[in-house]
Amino acid sequence: MTFLDRALAGADGDWMYRFAASLYPICRSITGDGVRATLRAVGAHLPLTIHEVPTGTAVLDWTVPREWNVREAWIRGPGGEKIVDFAAHNLHLVSYSVPVRARMPLAELRPHLHSLPDRPDWIPYRTSYYDENWGFCLPHRQLEALPEGDYEVCIDAALTEGSLSYGECLVSGRTTDEVLLSAHVCHPSLANDNLSGIALLTALGRALADASPRCSYRLLFAPGTIGSITWLARNRERVGNIRHGVCLSCVGDGAGPYYKRSRQGGAPVDRAFAHVIATRGRGEVADFFPYGYDERQYCSPGFDLPVGLFERSRFGVFPQYHTSADDLSLIAPEHLAESYAMVVEALDVLESDRLLVGTRPHGEPQLGRRGLYQAIGGDAERTDRQMAMLWVLNLADGRHTLLDMAERARLPFRIVRETAALLEQHDLLRPA
Repeated sequence: MTFLDRALAGADGDWMYRFAASLYPICRSITGDGVRATLRAVGAHLPLTIHEVPTGTAVLDWTVPREWNVREAWIRGPGGEKIVDFAAHNLHLVSYSVPVRARMPLAELRPHLHSLPDRPDWIPYRTSYYDENWGFCLPHRQLEALPEGDYEVCIDAALTEGSLSYGECLVSGRTTDEVLLSAHVCHPSLANDNLSGIALLTALGRALADASPRCSYRLLFAPGTIGSITWLARNRERVGNIRHGVCLSCVGDGAGPYYKRSRQGGAPVDRAFAHVIATRGRGEVADFFPYGYDERQYCSPGFDLPVGLFERSRFGVFPQYHTSADDLSLIAPEHLAESYAMVVEALDVLESDRLLVGTRPHGEPQLGRRGLYQAIGGDAERTDRQMAMLWVLNLADGRHTLLDMAERARLPFRIVRETAALLEQHDLLRPA
C-alpha cells in the first residue's frame, strides 16, 4: 500500500464530525482551562505533548498574557430576569472580559453590548485580548427590544498569572524533513472556524502513524497568533527542518476549496495544493497576503517558512463567520471527509514527487510487446493512464519531477505516480 492508501484510511467524516461536536460546548480563548480541555481531548487520540508557557514570558516581540477563565457571566434586566447568559452560549461574553459586578442604566450599558444589525438573529464573536475591557454579545433584535431601566451585570472571571497552553505531536518518518500541520485552538463554540480544523488534524494524526511516511510530521494545536509566535520563539533551532507546511481551518463545509500560497509563492506545498485543486476542477488558489491565520507568523520574513493555508469557505467571507450561526449545522461529515482527502492528496505529492529518467529515451519504447497497453486497460481511467504513460516517458529526462509531469499532462498526480511505478517495473524508468 502507498502512503496515499494508508493515509486515506483515516478519512472518517462521521468520526471527525462527532469529535468536533464533542468539543463544541467548550469555551476556548487564547489561554485557560478551555484550551487545556480541548488539548486533553486531542491527546486522547494522539501522543500529544502539552506545553505550558508562563505568563510574562517574552516570545519574539510579544509577551505571554495573563490567563483568563470564566465561572459565570450574565445580565439581569430591570425586572430581575437574566436577559443574557454566558451559560446559554459562550459567545455571549466578549473573550477576555475583565471582572465586573455593577448595576447601571441602559445608556451606560449599551457601549458594552455588541450585535449585528445586518444579521439580527445571530450572536457575534468578539474579543478583547490585549485591551482590558468587558462586554456582551447578543442578537440585534434582542438589543433593540431592551427597555429602559437599571441592569445588573456580573462577569465572574479571573485574569491571573498562569500560562499559555499548546499541544504538539511529532510523527517520525524515514527522514528528518518535516511537514508542519497547524490548527488554532482559541475559538469558543464555532464549528467551521476552529473545530473542523482541529478534528481533521486529529484524524490525520491518527492515520499518519500507520502510513509509513517519508517525511516527519509535526502537528501543532495552538492558540491563534500568540500560540504560533510562542512556538516559533521556543523552536528557532528546529524550524530549519520544516520543508513544507499548511494551516487548516474552515474545512467542514462544502464550499471551495480555497488555498492561500505561502510567502514563497512557488514552494512545493503551494504547487501540491494548487495541483489537487486544479484536478478537481473547482476552487481558488490565491497569492500570499499578510492577514489571516497563523500562516502569516510562519511566513514572517525572519522565518519565511513554506506554510500555506487550506480552507473550504474563505475566512472572513462566508456569512456565518465569527457568529453563532457557525454552529454544527454548518459542517457535515461528507465535507470533512472530502477536505481530509484533498489534504492527503497534497501530502502524497510531497511524499512521492521525484526525478526519473527513461532507460530508452531514443524514440518511444514499444509498449505493446511489453503488455503495457493491456496493463492499463479496462478501467474508468484507461484514457488518462494511457496519456500518463506517454507523458511520463517523454518527460522522464532527469529534469522533470512527477509533479512537473502531472501539471503538464493535466492529470491527477496519483495516476502519474502509479504509471511511473509500472514503467519502472518494466525497466523503462530509473531514479535520476
